[in-house]
Amino acid sequence: MQRDECLDAAKELVNGERATDYGSAYENHNRIASLWSRYLSAKTRVQVQLTPMDVAHMMILLKVARLMHSGTDDSYVDICGYAALAAEMDKEYAR
Repeated sequence: MQRDECLDAAKELVNGERATDYGSAYENHNRIASLWSRYLSAKTRVQVQLTPMDVAHMMILLKVARLMHSGTDDSYVDICGYAALAAEMDKEYAR
């Protein structure tokens, strides 16, 4: 896969029907952060408070872990998409 193909595929994913299916990326990542925070807090007995950006970063790490086993175009496309969402959330919602 060429770089433009990868970026175009990621752009299509993050700007496509997923918002209709799951709500805005920020809202969806916020729901995931809340659920993961509760799970980790119960598991570790230490208060954990993840952010939507943490979710995007951890999803990138999940894709990297998969790539350590075998490389697929899908994982690279998803990394690009999660990076784009994290960049947007960093600018609009963080700090």
